[in-house]
Amino acid sequence: MYTFIAGIILLILGYFIYGKFVERVFGIKDSRKTPAYSNKDGVDYLPLSKNKNSLIQLLNIAGVGPIFGPILGALYGPVAFLWIVLGCIFAGAVHDYLTGMISIRNRGAHLPELAGKFLGKFMKHTVNAFAILLLLLVGTVFVTAPAGLIHTLADGSIALGAIILVIFIYYIFATMLPIDKVIGRLYPIFGALLLISALGVGASLVISGAPIPELSFTNMHPDNVPIFPLLFLTISCGALSGFHATQTPIISRTTQNEKQGRRIFYGMMIAEGIIAMIWAAAGMSLFNGSAGLSEILANGGPGAVVSEVSVTMLGAIGGTMAVIGVIILPITSGDTAFRSARMIIADYFKISQKKIISRMWIAIPLFVISFVLTNIDFELLWRYFSWANQSTAVIALWVGAMYLFIAHKQYYIAMIPAIFMTMATTTYILNAPIGFRLPIEASYIGAAMFTIIVIGLFYVKAIAARKTDFELDADDLSKNKAA
Repeated sequence: MYTFIAGIILLILGYFIYGKFVERVFGIKDSRKTPAYSNKDGVDYLPLSKNKNSLIQLLNIAGVGPIFGPILGALYGPVAFLWIVLGCIFAGAVHDYLTGMISIRNRGAHLPELAGKFLGKFMKHTVNAFAILLLLLVGTVFVTAPAGLIHTLADGSIALGAIILVIFIYYIFATMLPIDKVIGRLYPIFGALLLISALGVGASLVISGAPIPELSFTNMHPDNVPIFPLLFLTISCGALSGFHATQTPIISRTTQNEKQGRRIFYGMMIAEGIIAMIWAAAGMSLFNGSAGLSEILANGGPGAVVSEVSVTMLGAIGGTMAVIGVIILPITSGDTAFRSARMIIADYFKISQKKIISRMWIAIPLFVISFVLTNIDFELLWRYFSWANQSTAVIALWVGAMYLFIAHKQYYIAMIPAIFMTMATTTYILNAPIGFRLPIEASYIGAAMFTIIVIGLFYVKAIAARKTDFELDADDLSKNKAA
């Protein structure tokens, strides 16, 4: 298991080395007042401690993605480890850090507002629709997945519909009440349970000497589907996820100081990458290869893999605790998905959120739509979620690259992963059954042409913006024109 252990070590080193480099490129300002103080409203804007913000951020971003995605990605074999490690360090954590910090510099703005500012008004409207769609899909997936796990854990003794209803009731309270009333109080407890369960499975893999395969670039998928682009959309959370761009502004509104950003945004993505490594390793090692894993996925989906891994590695009691930890993950991302959707809609239409009735008018229709979506097949939802998710990540990375370019900073840290994922997501939608169904070769060509056009448009807009008195940071009198 050298590849597995080396991957974990590289992720940790990535936080201390590359994370510090990214922080230095961005350039933190200790003395700058954060939105938690400058926009304090007692509902969404209020200061929370660094430790509390870190655990909330981890639970916000770590839904079923860093578990279900790596389990499905394990079908490709150990090449999945490579994407988790490199994607997390050089793409996902950079994406989360830049999104969070640029949001802090712009009064806690969400991605649609940032896209409008840095990429143009058309992108603001496009990203707004995209973000709401993504958050509805996330919220729905993160209702059906934990509900199914609870239903299985209870041996079917509790009706699935009743479980879904209870989760929705919790979501209503978590979405509409001030962030410190429910999320701020429960998440530290949930975070501890999540970390204990994930580390328990990881330690058991090592102690038991599980046959985790070593690095190989061979495509081991039983259906021989192409690694590019499918692997890079199958494993999103745990490597790179646009969903995180909808979540980091929640914490940018509660962060006390910019110097806490690396720990909260970059560091928690690294933690999610470690969780993804553990579950990918479990999927590769405990079912006699890709064929065995494919069979259990066909019969019971990723939830069945989670239950089997947990009980096998930790026994009945420990396994139950691990499954509970996995149940908590999606629930604690689903609630903030709806909360984020409420905040984005409120920002878009400039609706004050101080009164609970204003929050209800936005939140209730979202829950109704999501409840209807729970009747759609999970695998179909996941495919749409995967593409919408990674497309959102592409937009967030281009926003980060634009910010750094205008500021005369090393914008390539965001631009390189943005180019790669633009190519991957475009190839997928051109080739996929849910897209244009083109042959894979034609999809590669079309995606390459589109990516070149996007790069050209980026430079045209970036160079023009750099020549103007562009206000990078809201209320920053210096305009931060030079690095």
